This record gives sequence, structure tokens and C-alpha cells, in this order.
Amino acid sequence: MTLAADWERFWLEPGIGAQSMLAWRGVEAQHVVSTMRLVDSAAEQDLLEQLLEASKPALPATRQPRHYLLLTPFRYRPHHPSRFRPAHARGQWYGAEALYAACAEVAYWRRRFILDSTGLQDQTLLTEHSFFQAAIDGQAMDLMAPPWNQARALWTQGDDYAATQAVAAGAQQRGVQWLAYESARASGQRCAVVFDPDCLAETAGGLDHTLQTWHCKATRASVMFTRGRERHEWHF
Repeated sequence: MTLAADWERFWLEPGIGAQSMLAWRGVEAQHVVSTMRLVDSAAEQDLLEQLLEASKPALPATRQPRHYLLLTPFRYRPHHPSRFRPAHARGQWYGAEALYAACAEVAYWRRRFILDSTGLQDQTLLTEHSFFQAAIDGQAMDLMAPPWNQARALWTQGDDYAATQAVAAGAQQRGVQWLAYESARASGQRCAVVFDPDCLAETAGGLDHTLQTWHCKATRASVMFTRGRERHEWHF
């Protein structure tokens, strides 16, 4: 199957339509602890947080105000590629329909961080993560539905992103705001990648209503997430 001939001529336009999804996302929650080590009072911490915020790239413009956790990925152009984004392109918002799948995706990148850092390869990283749920609604394509599921092997490659980046580029040229796809870290689980921040919104009750704190223990051999008696663990 050739990328241009099959995807652009036969698959792209018929597979585009309005879709919605609730998706969990996990982010590292170390920023407050990190700045507390540098200050002696709440006022100093507030000032330091303001200075740090001013040093970051601007948040993207949206039709309506959005919670910063919905917009943060779009303000950066990461040097490393992701599944649907080439290196140095504008960031994208990734989430998963099930909380377990969101944990699995974060676990993969925790281990990758250790493997890519020479000084950390024999270390144990302990981090705290915030998981929250957001509502996605906009023009979309579902790579788990026909005809896209015929090429499932391409979309679920472990670390070869050529096919997924190509289909994402074609989709965005046609006004697609987000894609649904199968997780490569939790087989059968539905994930989402959002290109347009305007199709993201807080769920009923607000983002804080779904916010959960999880603790992560990561080594190059395993990653574990815990929250009270709940536990998810992966061995590599």
C-alpha cells in the first residue's frame, strides 16, 4: 500500500466526520515541589512561578478560554518526534479513552527517558503525575474503523512513525482536528491525538473534578503507577 495513492485518493475524505470522545491525559506534577526548594515564602513562590510562566512560549490563541493543561502541549515544538508529529513541529495533545491506557503511554515515555539518559540507566526515578479527563469534539478520523483498520500494523508500530506522521499530515491538510487510534502500548485501547486546541474542552464539573494524583516508580526494567490500592505495572 502506497501512502499517497491509497490514503489520499480513496480513504481520507470519506473517513472524515464530526466525532467526540472523553480522553485521559497524564502530566508530570513536579513543578510546585521543584520551585518550593528555591523559595522561603508563598509570595516568593508565586513570583517565581510568574517569572517561569513569562519565560515560556505563548499559549495558542483559541476561540474561547481554555484550561492551561489543555493548551500546554501546543506552545512547544519538541526536538524529538512523536507518533503523529515530526521533530520540531508544533506539539500535539495526546490522551486515551481508558485511564489504564493513559498510564501505559506515560510509562513507555518514562522508560524511554531513562534509556536515553546515560546517567540514569541504573537509577530509579520516583515521580508524581496528574491524570485528568478532557472532552474532545470536532472533525476527526478513526484509524480503528474501516477502512483504516486494514492498515492496523502500520498504525501500531512500536517506534516507526513514518506511516502515522504521513496520514496525520494528510488529515490536517483536509481540516481534521483530531484522530482516534489504537494504543501501541495497550493493545486494543483507543487513544486520541488532537491537532486543534479549539476541539478540546473541560468535562462537566471542570477539569479538577476528574483530576487524580498517581505516583510512578520507573527503572529501565519496569514501570509502576500506584494510587492508593490501585496499581498498574509493566515489565520490559
